[in-house]
Amino acid sequence: MTNRWKSIGLAALLAGLTLSASYADAAGVLTIGRREDSTTFDPIKTAQNIDNWVFSNVYDVLIRVDKTGTKLEPGLAESWTAADDGLTYTFKIRDTKFSDGSPLTAEDAAYSLLRIRDDPASLWSDSYKVIDTAVATDAHTLTIKLKNPSAPFLSTLALPNASVISKKGMESLGADAYGEKPIASGAFVIEEWRRGDRVILKKNPNFWQADRVKLDGVEWISVPDDNTRILNVQAGELDAAIFVPFSRVEELKKDPNLKVAIDASTREDHLLINHAHGALGKKEVRQALDLAIDKKAIVDTVTFGQGTVANSYIPKGALYYYADNLQRPYDPAKAKEMLAAAGASDLTLNYLVRAGDEVDEQTAVLVQQQLQKAGITANLQKVDPSQEWDMTVAGDYDISVNYWTNDILDPDQKTTFVLGHDSNNNYLTNYKNEAVKELVAKARLELDPKKREAMYVDLQKMAKDDVNWIDLYYSPYINVSRKNIENFYQNPLGRFFLEDTVKN
Repeated sequence: MTNRWKSIGLAALLAGLTLSASYADAAGVLTIGRREDSTTFDPIKTAQNIDNWVFSNVYDVLIRVDKTGTKLEPGLAESWTAADDGLTYTFKIRDTKFSDGSPLTAEDAAYSLLRIRDDPASLWSDSYKVIDTAVATDAHTLTIKLKNPSAPFLSTLALPNASVISKKGMESLGADAYGEKPIASGAFVIEEWRRGDRVILKKNPNFWQADRVKLDGVEWISVPDDNTRILNVQAGELDAAIFVPFSRVEELKKDPNLKVAIDASTREDHLLINHAHGALGKKEVRQALDLAIDKKAIVDTVTFGQGTVANSYIPKGALYYYADNLQRPYDPAKAKEMLAAAGASDLTLNYLVRAGDEVDEQTAVLVQQQLQKAGITANLQKVDPSQEWDMTVAGDYDISVNYWTNDILDPDQKTTFVLGHDSNNNYLTNYKNEAVKELVAKARLELDPKKREAMYVDLQKMAKDDVNWIDLYYSPYINVSRKNIENFYQNPLGRFFLEDTVKN
């Protein structure tokens, strides 16, 4: 038994037992079960939903995405204007405070943006290099000058990783300490982080919309096993749980004590491929893998009709999605021929699988069986979810299913991260194509919507031809809560609006 499982306690192993007593016993505290624990509260150092979904209610951003997930709205910047040349933006910062009572100023906003651009630890620097200068002209006025006009610029300000942090706090505490217990600019403040167990949040009385917040606090509790997490909600030991397995939806809908939320999403599940490992560096081998996987069978078997087959890294319904993008047919015989021609017959792969993730485990078994028909042996390596992520980051895998949800409205963010990036090895795949990378950069600068759309169509075609990864399926967010919980909701970008959630 790993330390992670020990820290969760007996309730994570035996659903019938009560989850450990905590601050959550108080009225008005929402308990949410999730798979993984957080990794950091330093926004620039992560690209994981398990972090960003908590960030969104601990920090605030200059500009937000609304509940519909379709338009921008004011956040810490109550208004903004753009110069006619498209290079200079002026933001009016609200008169508000951080959770420690110190004033939140334009200087903090400038510091946060320059830090995500310049800090060597930033995973997001490429998206912010367009910023030339960010200056506080007074306490409530932020002026940003761009190196060149940028179509996605305002959208990037809504990224949770670009949240406004305290300059004074970061400089006095240091990045490590701030990443453990930050000074909040959002609806909640971190009371305690019990690693491997839970993150305990309390209402931030200094939040500029504090009157909007109905909850006294929130606990994000790590329960890696899907079935245990659902049983905890059914038993009333958790108020809510995220990542409900597709197989449990109809059953849970019939429970009069529960609510099942099926929210529109930008989620796309895909099979990561490590291009740095041997034969996987050959495009023909990756194309053969794509042919060897029956995506429709995965959708039918694993998602119980909730998913649809994916044909692009850009999710269906998102800006510039190309509906006619190539979708290779399931053809294991042809895949086997292509592997032989590429000198990769009898290919053996290490397939990393998140243990306790019902969907991931089911998908792994199906993919393993499908690949076998093309002569490919996939050895399944089941590991704890947090260990799986660390191994993926380290490149200690051949293939592994992962997923992505958009964090901003514009396709630039995901496109940069998975196709045109350096610092994260193109989302852990080691994919390299200089022509693609150059087009990603050009698309960011193109202001004509029709020309820009054509560029993203080309990028989707090029990514599919190269098989940067294998697109599997699109699916909604599926969460469950007790019937006394109201407004437990995710927008299509994944943000939980916990400032509106009510526990009756």
